[in-house]
Amino acid sequence: MIKVTYRDKHWEVPGRRTVRDVILAVDLNPATVLAVRRGKLVLDSELLDEEDEIKLIAVISGG
Repeated sequence: MIKVTYRDKHWEVPGRRTVRDVILAVDLNPATVLAVRRGKLVLDSELLDEEDEIKLIAVISGG
């Protein structure tokens, strides 16, 4: 299972999937979060393995 953390929420998503698919699987908008794995930013198109853990970080914009 791919382990996903966003703020105080945690999910486990089965199977090999892209980062974008994982974000959609936990009902978040891919345009509003960035994914980090082992301290490094990962692209939406990157394929995750079942053993991976990612942390989602909210994208903040302003002026």
